[in-house]
Amino acid sequence: MITSRVKELLAQRIPGYALSQPFYNDPEIFDADMDAIFYREWLFAIAACELEKTGSYVTHQVGAYGIILVRGADGQIRAFHNTCRHRGSILCKSEKGNVPKLVCPYHQWTYELDGKLIWARDMGDDFDASAFGLRPVHCREVAGLVYICLAHTAPDFDDFAELVRPYLEPHDLNNAKVAVESSIVEKGNWKLVWENNRECYHCGGNHPGLCRSFPDDPVIAGGPDAGIPDYVQQHYDRMAALDLPSQFQMGPDYQYRVARVPLLPGAKSFTMDLKPAVTRPLGHVKDDSAGTLLKYHYPSTWNHFLPDHAIVFRVTPLSPTETQVTTKWLVHKDAVEGRDYDVQRLSEVWNATNDEDRRVVEDNQKGINSPAYEPGPYSAVQERSVMEFVDWYIQAMTRRSRAVIMEVA
Repeated sequence: MITSRVKELLAQRIPGYALSQPFYNDPEIFDADMDAIFYREWLFAIAACELEKTGSYVTHQVGAYGIILVRGADGQIRAFHNTCRHRGSILCKSEKGNVPKLVCPYHQWTYELDGKLIWARDMGDDFDASAFGLRPVHCREVAGLVYICLAHTAPDFDDFAELVRPYLEPHDLNNAKVAVESSIVEKGNWKLVWENNRECYHCGGNHPGLCRSFPDDPVIAGGPDAGIPDYVQQHYDRMAALDLPSQFQMGPDYQYRVARVPLLPGAKSFTMDLKPAVTRPLGHVKDDSAGTLLKYHYPSTWNHFLPDHAIVFRVTPLSPTETQVTTKWLVHKDAVEGRDYDVQRLSEVWNATNDEDRRVVEDNQKGINSPAYEPGPYSAVQERSVMEFVDWYIQAMTRRSRAVIMEVA
């Protein structure tokens, strides 16, 4: 719920400056963020390859909502609220698994994989099972990535899907598998996690491993408004000639963005020796100098798609000052560990980078918590994308506050 106090703080925001302290540590604003953004926008959930066969499921928690994602007998991935329609018990207690049906552990109410209630003992002759199917959650897949939306009426998804699909399809994510994953809790507000991600102003002083391969040039993240240098445009054009869409594109209000950018000269992947991390490529990108396809979608995910592997990140707020960041490294489904890739080598750069970012975010949060904190100005050169993220956030919150007024009226 966006209260009058939250509306007042939104109105007081100074463009081009960091947000005021309550936006980063206040429980009232955190609740408003969850209600206005995480309970209403499309959220990245999983890679579709994680649900390998019929009955494969994973669970995910977003604030108060527990969710099950499951692949049905028809091959379709669906999402449901993880709560039985009888007396509310959770259905799936594990993070992942495989089941022939969804069975409540409390009283064994049994649901088909498409959510239909098919068995409920001793409910009487007049019981209408068709009225008690699992409550669905909006679920869409685009080129092997699965998104969910908890809103009653979901916002448009098609424009985003149509934009990113041709960029993603060469990476053939439906024929991938998760080689390794990690999940860390950063003791910082979710917006600080994103602000840190949206600039490389901090990279040279904090990410020695990443900076071996990834350029910290601000134009890489800045987009057309920052000016696209010749070497980046030449990369876009060279990739397009290979039928690899690469040109920078952005959605409305800065919510999503995609571009295939070059790595530093000589770098083929995110590895310490700069060579490919996987000898069996993922997808159909034949040029090992293709760099990385950068994709993000606020508020929940940023991604890297390279010729040899892909990395997907998921951001989930836990509290006003805690955020879970889950990272998964995807490789070709037939790649063999120990022959085609080594897990430690595959993941070491981004494991280190994630931990370095955790430290940066936590230090930032500690400083913001001080009574002496005052918002400072962003760098128009280095932090243009941070300003765009904050603009998107303010716009999303303001839209919701106006919608609440209209609903009440």
